[in-house]
Amino acid sequence: MSMINAALVESFDEPPRFRSIPAPEAAPGQELVDVLAVGVHPATRGIAAGKHYTSPKTLPALAGADAVVRRADGSLGYVMVMGAGTLAERIVIDPAAVIPVPDGADPALLVATMNPALSSWAALRTRVPFQAGQSVLVHGATGNAGSMAVKVAKHLGAARVIAAGRNRSRLDELTDQGADAVVQLVPDEDATTAALAEAAAEVDVVLDYVWGPPTELAMRALLGARTQHTRLLDWVQIGGMGGDAITLSGHALRSNAFRILGSGFGSVDMQVIQREFTELVAAIAAGGMAVRPYRFPLDQVEAAWAHQDAPGERTVILL
Repeated sequence: MSMINAALVESFDEPPRFRSIPAPEAAPGQELVDVLAVGVHPATRGIAAGKHYTSPKTLPALAGADAVVRRADGSLGYVMVMGAGTLAERIVIDPAAVIPVPDGADPALLVATMNPALSSWAALRTRVPFQAGQSVLVHGATGNAGSMAVKVAKHLGAARVIAAGRNRSRLDELTDQGADAVVQLVPDEDATTAALAEAAAEVDVVLDYVWGPPTELAMRALLGARTQHTRLLDWVQIGGMGGDAITLSGHALRSNAFRILGSGFGSVDMQVIQREFTELVAAIAAGGMAVRPYRFPLDQVEAAWAHQDAPGERTVILL
């Protein structure tokens, strides 16, 4: 029996382990590919910890959620197989789900960047009627996905991008990466309210990676300071660092052109997602945006799982 190296989730309470497993075989309609690079994203860790809706029901299971792969013809592709696992030297995939990767692209850089970028890309491209020249507030901009959202919004033509977050030094860095203004979210609620109102009252779109009580405060700040209450404000819920729920006054909805919606895999048709993935891969490969990969070999998967990414960095496992 042919064997390959892989990373297996054997317990939800421990990191994946480097193991040797039987090589997969492609069934009719499937394709066998070589895996080159896999990102260790927050969702990837959550899946392996049993905390994600796509976490495996039985163990052991293959770790990993996305990958850059080499196909039989030598071409590269990007795949996302949430729940199926990608951290093995070879995997089987659905050929229809492969996103073409341009020749010469760096697999590690691409897999490091795709996951942080896709949340804001999908939100602005599929969930709201965003147009070049509009303004965007990124609420929770100092994490990897939020920081990337600043770059994505600028790449897609935003005239003004406001970055809001707690980390002052990271906010200062974002001014060099496309942010037109920054707002530090501080414990003093009055100060935060005033700063948000001054910088972002008239934005067209909010990309919200925070939610919970901080979002309640931000909504009150923006809606209270808005001068054109009939001008549409789209508030897109993407992440929940600040909590899973909010309390919202009905008055806020009745007295403003104010729309709240979410962005995630369940909110967009997969054919649309495939199209947007293709365009995003091309934009990353062309140098439009990037997250710095921090590389580990597959046999150091436990060290990779323990690594804490610095701002602008993403752990990547190379095979």
